[in-house]
Amino acid sequence: MARNMDFLVCLLIMALDIIAGVLGIQAEVAQNKVQNLRVWIFECRDPSYEAFKLGLAAVVLLCLAHIVANLLAGCIFISSKQELDRASSNKQLAAASLVMSWIMLGIAFILLISGTLSNSRSRKNCGISHQRQLSIGGILCFIHGLFVVAYYVSAAAVLHDERNPHQQHKPDQQQQQQQQPLPA
Repeated sequence: MARNMDFLVCLLIMALDIIAGVLGIQAEVAQNKVQNLRVWIFECRDPSYEAFKLGLAAVVLLCLAHIVANLLAGCIFISSKQELDRASSNKQLAAASLVMSWIMLGIAFILLISGTLSNSRSRKNCGISHQRQLSIGGILCFIHGLFVVAYYVSAAAVLHDERNPHQQHKPDQQQQQQQQPLPA
């Protein structure tokens, strides 16, 4: 039952990140439909309320996917280089995926928020062109989904290994046990 729940959580996380990515890209499309005046690297653009709504929804879904993954996977903590060297490969993967998911979250969040705020109704942007913030943020949502699912799966494996340490066998031990004849 737990494995089925893990699969459903992974699907939920990926669905949230994919929808956030698509909304970010759609926000960019809606923003490009608005009338603008461009001279060399400077441009004046009217805000797009549709792009604002789509960008805001993308930010919310991105944050929700990150929160769900981190709350349900738990916290994998490595406090020193020595502990990292002694850690299992699952724990090392969990730690690396957690760091990368936070980095992707930070970059995607900043891009989506800045693109969304530039489409606020109260602002008319004039200045240096900031193109493709929403679409790049949307693409980073997809990458965030990959890292956060890798974190969830590896953290679940670490928690399973820590709860059941006696079930950890090396493949050689399992093969030796299978090859031994049964007592008559």
